[in-house]
Amino acid sequence: MGVAGSGKTTIAARLAAHLEYAFADADDFHPAANVAKMTRGEPLTDANREPWLRALAAWIAAQHKAGRRSVLACSALKRRYRDLLRAPAPRHVLFVHLDAPRVTLLERLSRRHGHFMPAELLDSQLAALEPLQYDEPGITLDAAGQAEAIIEKVLNYLGTVTRV
Repeated sequence: MGVAGSGKTTIAARLAAHLEYAFADADDFHPAANVAKMTRGEPLTDANREPWLRALAAWIAAQHKAGRRSVLACSALKRRYRDLLRAPAPRHVLFVHLDAPRVTLLERLSRRHGHFMPAELLDSQLAALEPLQYDEPGITLDAAGQAEAIIEKVLNYLGTVTRV
């Protein structure tokens, strides 16, 4: 989880490949209206996000029901979004919050081409972001480092967590 430019897709895809887990990018679940709105530089509202979050929760539920472990790259900016995502399998969903300074995020976004999320929406995401709370299952990592080091930290964290 994290704002645009935090490295969610890169880290999640590499982690899933390493672990041989199913992978999905939440961006692929956005309806066309959401993509169009973000492309115009308009932030999404909670009402815009609701069907998208429900689709993501359904994907998590399907993976869990099939007995597949999975990794989902998703902004999950607010606690209530994360609660909705955890609902299908609350004891099996963990969050990795990739956190980086605004200047790092802007620099990464300036290098990104062909993505519907423009850099001018970063501040709205930063304003909406609710960091992980003490009772949410997960960790916060500095996303300004190298992908390999971040993945190693995630793997170390996963090795300390027992899930039923």
